[in-house]
Parts: sequence; structure tokens; C-alpha cells
Amino acid sequence: MTTLDFAGPAQSIRSGIVTVQLNDDLWRITRPDGEVLGYVHRWMSAAGARYQAKRMLQRQRRFLPLGDFWTIDDALDIFRF
Repeated sequence: MTTLDFAGPAQSIRSGIVTVQLNDDLWRITRPDGEVLGYVHRWMSAAGARYQAKRMLQRQRRFLPLGDFWTIDDALDIFRF
């Protein structure tokens, strides 16, 4: 389990997950105890801003893309499951 005790202040806590904005287009998603669940990356498509959610697979040391979403709320909801 990857736990980050040096992370900055949380931007928001919702439904058992914490989001920490790392830059303008990247958020780290953790549990309240600091366990990293994954990341959400904002990117621009021809139709507007999209949010890509990636689950961190710690044992395999890779990321699993979970999907692209139109809102950050939809991207964050995927980490609840």
C-alpha cells in the first residue's frame, strides 16, 4: 500500500475519498488514511474539457485507465467502487 503522509492539504473529501490538486490539470485521489487510489487528469478534446480517471495498481506498478468523463464529479465517482 502506498501511503503519503507528506501530501499537502486536501482540496475536498467526499464519499470516502480525498482529492489533492497537484497542478492545474492533475488530481491525486486517496482514501482519508492516505492510501493512493489513483489520479484524475484533465485534458482538452475538440468538444471541450474531459477528465480521465486512472486507478493505481500498486502491486503491478502501473495504472489502469477507468474511462474518460465530461465532469470531474463523474470521474471521482468511479473511485468509490
